[in-house]
Amino acid sequence: MPVRLRIMLFFCTLAVVLLILVSGTIYYISYTNRISAVKTRLSNRAITTARLLSQSETFNRKLIEKIDELTAVALKHKTVQAYDSTDSRIYAFSDNVIDQVPVDATMLKRAREYGTYYFSYGNQDAIAYYHGNSSSGIVMIAAAYDELGKKNLRQLSFILIISTLGGVVFSLATGFYFSRRLLSPIKKIADEVNEISAQDLNRRIETRKIKDEWNYLSDTLNQLLNRLQDSFETQRRFISNASHELSTPLTSMSSQLQVALQKDRNSEEYRKVMQSVYQDVQHMSSLTKTLLEFAKASGNTGGLELNLVRIDEILLRMPSEVQKVNATYSISLSFEGLPEEENKLLVFGNEDLLFTAVKNIVINACKYSPQHQAIVALKSEDNEVLITVEDQGVGIPEKSLENIFEPFYRIEEARDFEGFGLGLPLARRIMRLHKGDIIVSSQVGVGSTFTIILPAAAALKVF
Repeated sequence: MPVRLRIMLFFCTLAVVLLILVSGTIYYISYTNRISAVKTRLSNRAITTARLLSQSETFNRKLIEKIDELTAVALKHKTVQAYDSTDSRIYAFSDNVIDQVPVDATMLKRAREYGTYYFSYGNQDAIAYYHGNSSSGIVMIAAAYDELGKKNLRQLSFILIISTLGGVVFSLATGFYFSRRLLSPIKKIADEVNEISAQDLNRRIETRKIKDEWNYLSDTLNQLLNRLQDSFETQRRFISNASHELSTPLTSMSSQLQVALQKDRNSEEYRKVMQSVYQDVQHMSSLTKTLLEFAKASGNTGGLELNLVRIDEILLRMPSEVQKVNATYSISLSFEGLPEEENKLLVFGNEDLLFTAVKNIVINACKYSPQHQAIVALKSEDNEVLITVEDQGVGIPEKSLENIFEPFYRIEEARDFEGFGLGLPLARRIMRLHKGDIIVSSQVGVGSTFTIILPAAAALKVF
C-alpha cells in the first residue's frame, strides 16, 4: 500500500474515531439528561398526587382527578395510579384508558424497597414512587410519553450522523491533501536523486529554508553525495596514477627488449639488458605488492583475522625489520611512562596490517632524515595507545599536509627519494580499519612527527 494512502487512511480513521467518540458522548449526555428530566417530572407528579390523596378530608378523588386533568405537563399520554399497602388500587387517572400501566406485585415490592423505581412500558417512561411509612404507605405509579424529548433526541441523532458522515468525507479530502503536501518534498528529493549519476556527482539536492526533517534528509543525502564524489575522485586518481606507475616499467622493459633484439649482441650486452629489465621487474613486483596491501586495507574488518595485539611487541620487532630494508636505517625506541597494567597496551586488530602501517611510517622517517634515524615512543592515555614517530628530515609544507595521505601523492622535496607515494595512505587506511587515526605535525627544514592513535582493547571491552 502506498505511503500516501496509508497516511490518508490513518488520518481518516483517527478523525472518524474522534467524531464517533464526540457524537456518542453528546448523544449519551443528551439521553441521560432526558431520562433525568422525565424522572423529575414524573416524580413530582407522583409526589403531588400522593400528598393530595393523603389529605382525603380536604381533597376527594373527583377533585384530585380534576386537578390531574388540568395540570399542564409537557408530557403526553399521562397516567397516575395509586396502590395501598395491600396492593389494591385506590386511585387511577389517565389521559386515555388504554394508557394505563399494568402493575404487578413485584413492581410494587421494588418501589417499597428502593423508594423510587424507574422503568418503561411501551413507548412510555414510568416511575414507581413510595410515599409514606412502612405500615400505611402508598405506591404511586406515574407514566407518560415524552414526545418532545424523544423528538429532540431523534433530531440530535440525525444531526450527529450527518455531521459524522460529513466529517468522514472532510477527513478523507484533507487527509489526501495533507498526505500529498507532506510527501511532495520526498518525491522531489527522489526525482533529483534519480537524475544524479556517476558522471554528474557535482550536482546537489536543493535544500529548504525551513529547518525540518526534509531539510535534514536533503543535507544528509548531500553529505553522502560529497563522500561519494570524493571516493570517485580518489578512485579515478588512484587508477590513473597506478596505471602510470605500472606502465612506466613495462614501457621501459619493452623498449629495452625491442632494442636488444634489433641485432645480435654479445653476452655482456645481453647481461646488461637483462639486469636492467630485472630491476624494472623488481620495481613492478614491489609496486604490485604495495597495491595489493592497499586494496586489502581498503576493505572492512569483516574479512580480517582480528586478535589481541601487543603494540610494544610490534615496536620491538621494528629495528631489525627496517634494517632489512636499508642497513643504514636505525630506530631509537622510548617506552618511558608505560602503565603497569599490560592490558592497556593491547589493541584489537590484525597484527600483520598494524605492523605494516607502523613500518611504513618508520621507514619514511628514516628515509627522509639525513641521519636515517627515527625516534619512536609509546605511551598510553585515556584508553588509547599512542605511537609517535619523529624524524629530523626535510619536513612537509603546510599546504601539502592535507594531501600526503592521498595515494601516489608526493611533495616536491621528496621527488628525489625512491618510493610510490602509497606508504602513508596505506598506513592511514589500516589505522581507520582499526578505529584509529594518524595525526601529523611538521616544519620544513626541521622535521615531522606522526602520531598514531589506536583505541585500547580495554576500551572496546573485547575481553
